[in-house]
Amino acid sequence: MASTPLKNKLALGQRLRRNRKAEWTRRLVREHELAVNDLIWPIFLIEGEGLREPVDSMPGVERLSIDEAVRAAENAAGLGIPALALFPNIQASLRDAEASEALNEANLVCRAIKAIKRAAPHLGIVTDVALDPYTSHGHDGLLEGEEIVNDATVAVLVTQALNQARAGADIIAPSDMMDGRVAAIRAGLDAEGFESVAIMSYAAKYASAFYGPFRDAIGTRAVLIGDKRTYQMDPANTDEALREVALDLEEGADMIIVKPGLPYLDVIFRVKEAFGVPTFAYQVSGEYAMLMAAIKNGWLDADRAVLESLVAFKRAGANGVLTYFAPLAAKKLKERK
Repeated sequence: MASTPLKNKLALGQRLRRNRKAEWTRRLVREHELAVNDLIWPIFLIEGEGLREPVDSMPGVERLSIDEAVRAAENAAGLGIPALALFPNIQASLRDAEASEALNEANLVCRAIKAIKRAAPHLGIVTDVALDPYTSHGHDGLLEGEEIVNDATVAVLVTQALNQARAGADIIAPSDMMDGRVAAIRAGLDAEGFESVAIMSYAAKYASAFYGPFRDAIGTRAVLIGDKRTYQMDPANTDEALREVALDLEEGADMIIVKPGLPYLDVIFRVKEAFGVPTFAYQVSGEYAMLMAAIKNGWLDADRAVLESLVAFKRAGANGVLTYFAPLAAKKLKERK
């Protein structure tokens, strides 16, 4: 009687379960490792003092006044998280069609940068460059009629980036998806002596349905006019992502971001394979909200689900992840040591 292929393989000693038989062997042959060094923690800012304002669509996430953001920064530093990413919820009275508050050197973000740097000088600060928190219409750029105008927006973004650099930002992260903004920001930074300030470009940012809770957090969901499909990428495209990344690198980007994260693991893989540059994923608000909903209902184990989702980014080739789970992940990773 002829042997089956399975029997033939077993006869040759091919039993892959041997490498899984114990925790120590699983650790020994593990291909990808998640570390605290891979985490960037996005936090939301509000005006006031002593304020921690829950974001209803993101259970466990709060908008923080500057003093509370400083406490969060100290906590992050204590956990070994390398950097924070700052996103403001600007008062409605300060939002206008020209995004003029973005040009205010004493705006919420600039004051938060200075306060955090005083309290935790060795913690990296990543700042968002886009106009949506500052515009009355909720778009990332200036609006003329129904069109988001590119070049006029870029000029404002350069000034916004310079304000953040002057305040002490370490990494400027343009998320607006305007053409040519990386080159303009790099030139502006260099002209003012900020050659050491890095640019982490949202090079492949998709027009995604997964941003809703984020817009709640920064207060733009209710005011957004239309959608962002004329400047954010079509979710069906991957070749276009490679073109966007190539252009941003040519213009001076030091690192790039793919956003969203888990639905775009294939894009992360293709980008890292093609360019080999520092590549980051953003595990966006909708991804966080979905996981938290299942965790709150007892359908998923929080620790295992969160860490597994983050390992997926490493497996796809990401150097790191912007994630609202950063404090939880950092604590669990430290406990494993």
